[in-house]
Amino acid sequence: FSFLQERLRYVLGLLLLLHSTDSFYVPGVAPINFHRNDPVEIKAVKLTSSRTQLPYEYYSLPFCQPSKITYKAENLGEVLRGDRIVNTPFQVSMNVEKKCEVLCNFPNKPVTLTVEQSKLIAERIREDYYVHLIADNLPVATRLEFYSNREEEEKKKEKDVQFEHGYRLGFMDNNKFYLHNHLSFILYYHREDVEESQEHTYRVVRFEVIPQSIKLEDLKADEKSMCTLPEATGSAPQEIDPTKENQLLFTYSVHWEESDIKWASRWDTYLTMSDVQIHWFSIINSVVVVFFLSGILSMIIIRTLRKDIANYNKEDDIEDTMEESGWKLVHGDVFRPPQYPMILSSLLGSGIQLFCMILIVIFVAMLGMLSPSSRGALMTTACFLFMFMGVFGGFFAGRLYRTLKGHRWKKGAFCTATLYPGVVFGICFVLNCFIWGKHSSGAVPFPTMVALLCMWFGISLPLVYLGYYFGFRKQPYDNPVRTNQIPRQIPEQRWYMNKFVGILMAGILPFGAMFIELFFIFSAIWENQFYYLFGFLFLVFIILVVSCSQISIVMVYFQLCAEDYRWWWRTFLVSGGSAFYVLIYAVFYFVNKLDIVEFIPSLLYFGYTALMVLSFWLLTGTIGFYAAYMFVRKIYAAVKID
Repeated sequence: FSFLQERLRYVLGLLLLLHSTDSFYVPGVAPINFHRNDPVEIKAVKLTSSRTQLPYEYYSLPFCQPSKITYKAENLGEVLRGDRIVNTPFQVSMNVEKKCEVLCNFPNKPVTLTVEQSKLIAERIREDYYVHLIADNLPVATRLEFYSNREEEEKKKEKDVQFEHGYRLGFMDNNKFYLHNHLSFILYYHREDVEESQEHTYRVVRFEVIPQSIKLEDLKADEKSMCTLPEATGSAPQEIDPTKENQLLFTYSVHWEESDIKWASRWDTYLTMSDVQIHWFSIINSVVVVFFLSGILSMIIIRTLRKDIANYNKEDDIEDTMEESGWKLVHGDVFRPPQYPMILSSLLGSGIQLFCMILIVIFVAMLGMLSPSSRGALMTTACFLFMFMGVFGGFFAGRLYRTLKGHRWKKGAFCTATLYPGVVFGICFVLNCFIWGKHSSGAVPFPTMVALLCMWFGISLPLVYLGYYFGFRKQPYDNPVRTNQIPRQIPEQRWYMNKFVGILMAGILPFGAMFIELFFIFSAIWENQFYYLFGFLFLVFIILVVSCSQISIVMVYFQLCAEDYRWWWRTFLVSGGSAFYVLIYAVFYFVNKLDIVEFIPSLLYFGYTALMVLSFWLLTGTIGFYAAYMFVRKIYAAVKID
């Protein structure tokens, strides 16, 4: 009941915000107003590295701990992403400067790291780990300034600023390890307009950090936990020697600056992309591909098909046409049920489930309701939607199974509800065992796994059965021609009619229409970037649907012209051909873009990639299958058959 209340509050908050903000961005939470001296809590999220793909929780390393550690209650998406949000001992107050303060409360007694702890920190620095903190739900960012390739005169004036998510744990120099033990926080606030009599209220609009490594001897600390930072030039960095105990101080400073950025636009810093033109290029490129396909299609359908139908329907030339080859000759076999109709209908049911889920998720995200500020919302929404879309998957699978002369509907429904989710769960479970072995926070805890199983068998399975029952009871799809008793012999096929050649040919165009967007999606998944361009993604998805449908129709037309009527499975396999190219692209991305060398990170990468490729094949195969099925029914309904 409390969950429902929270959801209702969330929806009402959203509607109010939609009403009150002119910005495109719809935040997941209401803004928090601070008065001067109010505490601004800084929490830690996790440690991440694109080299190992294994997130760890903040206190897996010997950082300073508060007297009581409290973890935030997390949603499903946060748990699956490996976020473990926890409080930290940083004391930050609104609009109150701090020059330098020691974090653990013993300035005269520095933190001593044991040999094991030193080894662990050195290993994490070598693996290129980043620390992620949040203040008022805003992630910390490190400012990177560099000169762009402009003219020499302009160089002096203007620097390009980009932000890196989180801050580096440390750095290596001449095979020595140095830890960033001093953090300079720079927080930006926006002063809200209030009436004269009222106290000013502030909102946090940006959270930056400058990490520094400062040797223990150079940090002069007094009894009150205050410290003085050395001059930038004369200080030595804090080395961590993994072979012995190390002594150091963790310190921090806080600086506040006023900003013109409104609260509603505060995420823009993190989402600024210098390459929006690439996306437009990608969209234009995709549209050209689709127009090219449409041209081929209209040529085939309008010219060839009309000619075919006109020839086949000429009463006086019946004898001649019977001797000709062509798709009309297989009219008595074209709707003959394929082998394994139950598995085919189950896979197509899962494809429909995926299609509905992806369509709704991208559409809702495009409206701004799943922005990065509501952590884990995208994953949570996707999981729940997949479960609830089981009713549609079941309905389509049941109706198709009945059309294919299937009788065992209960077994068919069970197959639909368990085949694809079972494979996904199996692969994830195996990968999870490896992550558990590494003690990473990316491992799904046992209670969450039980909860997911309960959702699968408690929500998804009954809904698939419900949909399947109604789909199976509904009138089967109406096929325009009768199927002969005796199957017709299939003539020998040319080499280019081979299934694998078909997959290679059919996959190029849909993949070409979306591969640029794929690069950004891969960067978001594997390199801890934010992906937020859901408007572009929605366009690309529509283009993908159109191009898959078109290529599938072209392929099935050529196949029927070659008098091969076994098109059911083949269309499903060939339409999913772009998944093969996604797999090749994933291997290319792994080799060229990622710096992964160890076994377990590589296993994780290829395990999750296999799941993506399988899901993508189901999605594109389903789109292509239904397009081809509608096309085949249309053309056979147009010819007169004696």
